[in-house]
Amino acid sequence: MPTTPTRNMCIFHALDGLRNGLCHFSGPSRAALLFAVGPDDPIHVYDPQNLLRGHEPKFEELYLASDNWRTASSQAPKSSLLGMFDPAANLQLTGLISFGGRSASIFYQMWFTEQHPDMCAIGPTERWLEHAAWLLAQDFTSRMDACSEISGYVLRGYATHAVRDYLLDEMNRTMGWDSSIRIYEVLDSVLEISRTREEGAWPRGALTFAEPLALANVPFITRFPEPERPVLQNAKHVCKLLQAVEGSARKLVSDGRYLVGIADRELPRYRITADFQGGHGFLRFEGTPVCSFADGSFHSTTHHANLVQVEEILIDAEIDPADGADLFQIISHLVHRAEEEKYGCTLVIDLHPTPIDIPGQNISPCLDLRQEVLLNLAGALAKVDGALHIGADLHLHRFACLLDGRTIPGEDRSRGARFNSALRFTAERPNLIVVVVSADRPVSIIQSGVELSAQCDLRPAPDGIAPPQPLHDWIRSGN
Repeated sequence: MPTTPTRNMCIFHALDGLRNGLCHFSGPSRAALLFAVGPDDPIHVYDPQNLLRGHEPKFEELYLASDNWRTASSQAPKSSLLGMFDPAANLQLTGLISFGGRSASIFYQMWFTEQHPDMCAIGPTERWLEHAAWLLAQDFTSRMDACSEISGYVLRGYATHAVRDYLLDEMNRTMGWDSSIRIYEVLDSVLEISRTREEGAWPRGALTFAEPLALANVPFITRFPEPERPVLQNAKHVCKLLQAVEGSARKLVSDGRYLVGIADRELPRYRITADFQGGHGFLRFEGTPVCSFADGSFHSTTHHANLVQVEEILIDAEIDPADGADLFQIISHLVHRAEEEKYGCTLVIDLHPTPIDIPGQNISPCLDLRQEVLLNLAGALAKVDGALHIGADLHLHRFACLLDGRTIPGEDRSRGARFNSALRFTAERPNLIVVVVSADRPVSIIQSGVELSAQCDLRPAPDGIAPPQPLHDWIRSGN
């Protein structure tokens, strides 16, 4: 087994590669590791960006106050052969994704990263952590007193493999056998189609991959004769045929190698669907999102704004909780519609008992946004220059509102009139939330002259290889 300095270098390269890869897949991300090399060794922590801070009481309870973690699952495999890796119980910590296991070379390890609120699914990230654990276990089996950076390189570019591993696990779990669909070929084709334009337009429409044995039960509208079936790898041809299903419930159906036909009714349960939506799209298994794709790669994002700050404000506001929940759904609908249709707009959420006066176009009667038809009308009115004025009573009171105010520190001339007007307007009116949707920027949530949704940069990961700390010392250093 490598010496301690070499083991530390292996941990550094694996975690650095994992963090770098996850940053591309999910946005700015951190990673951390808890481990014990031998069954009698103390637990150590490697957390260069303080991902685990705030969870000290839970770690103290699990790892210091009890030795149950040492015996909670089967003992480490006696063999050091590749593949001998026993998963450990997930810790289920708030805001974190984790995966751990035991092996002959490392008695216990638990990997962590952030659970971003806009993730389609955590499954691919769990598979990524699983592979990090497996690679580190293999690195520790080396008898050489040296550690290469290969594991780090592998983990940096693991996005497609993580999606494939997750899909394969789900198909095996639900179907009970290995699918004959070659998932890597499917994923490569989806990415190639997503970056292929047809007459200048990005592809739109749904392409479903069904198990060949299940095709007999697919209610096809029409089928392509077997000798003439389009080849999936011909991205240009697939993009042309997607025009036949664009903007409808129809779907192209593939067996993983060819396009078999077009269907419009319920398809087999065990299916993979690529939903192309222009510049981006979504990959789904049995109708549930797995990940998105854009720019020739897979990502975890839902491509919807993270409105958690709005939700938190409404929970604390002096309004009925049921009304607060309805108001959040109304705001989410309007914001997501603007994102999907790619237009800019501004929403003023007025939390006063009686809505204040804002210069704009009054309407009578006010629109009850709990009614779907009126909510859709509000979405159309949001395209008009000016802001929507929405009260805590769940009604739209005005549209085309002008937001004015005196200049304040913190304005950003690069952000345009909507953003800076909202800063000025809310600086003098604290009981308002303003949500600014820009056609080409993230959604901004503003209150009291401050952008609540401004993303804080993570502390850069250290360049040097710092040694892991014993858990006891790490907990004390944070107090």
